[in-house]
Amino acid sequence: MSLLLRLIATVLVIAAATLGAAAQDRAPVSSRCLAVAEALPRVIFTSVTPAGSTVSAEDVTITYAGHSTYIIETPGGVRIATDFSGAYGRDPLPRVATMNKAHRTHFTPSPDPGIEYVLPGWNPDGDGPARHALVVDDVYIRNVPTDIRRFGTMERDGNSIFIFEVADLCIGHLGHLHHDLTDAHYAAIGRLDIVMVPVDGGMTQSLVNMSEIARRLYSSIVLPMHRHSTPIGEFLSMMGENFAVDFSSERGFTVSLASLPRRPTILVLDGV
Repeated sequence: MSLLLRLIATVLVIAAATLGAAAQDRAPVSSRCLAVAEALPRVIFTSVTPAGSTVSAEDVTITYAGHSTYIIETPGGVRIATDFSGAYGRDPLPRVATMNKAHRTHFTPSPDPGIEYVLPGWNPDGDGPARHALVVDDVYIRNVPTDIRRFGTMERDGNSIFIFEVADLCIGHLGHLHHDLTDAHYAAIGRLDIVMVPVDGGMTQSLVNMSEIARRLYSSIVLPMHRHSTPIGEFLSMMGENFAVDFSSERGFTVSLASLPRRPTILVLDGV
């Protein structure tokens, strides 16, 4: 793909986001992560900062709590727990909890009432997909619905990829992803500077499929999760030489748009 096409793929567009009920008193916001991709069927996203623009140096902290739960802490102090089941990331209690229903280890039917925003990746009313577009202080949270494999069949819109836009960073959590992504999915996701990827090798998808998705997203930081007993080296080898690998002795790290690695890096945190 030519440099021109890669630059076009990072053009930001205005998302006509309709905010969720918890934030209906706010004006619609603009997504900094959505990209024009409809005309580029095999688009590969990349991060480009226009000349003369200000690059955010605000730090976001990301910590691996366990299984598919990462804790995201924003510069404004918002604490978010992904695929929250109550087993990980509950102390201190998150202000926002996203959930998916593939298995009981990815959601809780009785979230602590102290959690201010509970965002299921499915529609509990069963009428169409979940639609989240929520602003909580300095973070904008939205979802891209995906299907889910349940009892041998595919349930339409049963789960979600959650995207967190904060400090000019685009952070995505693929959740319990059960199928390949279409061009429409990639267009709805947009650019992801950081992506959290399940690498179990079968309960979600094969490592071949998951590595293909991660390579196409081409995020600056790839965070494996949901590994179970699959050797991490199998996933790393499939990602190829374009991705550096960093094994960390820590469970968390801080990152800003300004500090993203120049070479895409798979960061394997302690505990993964």
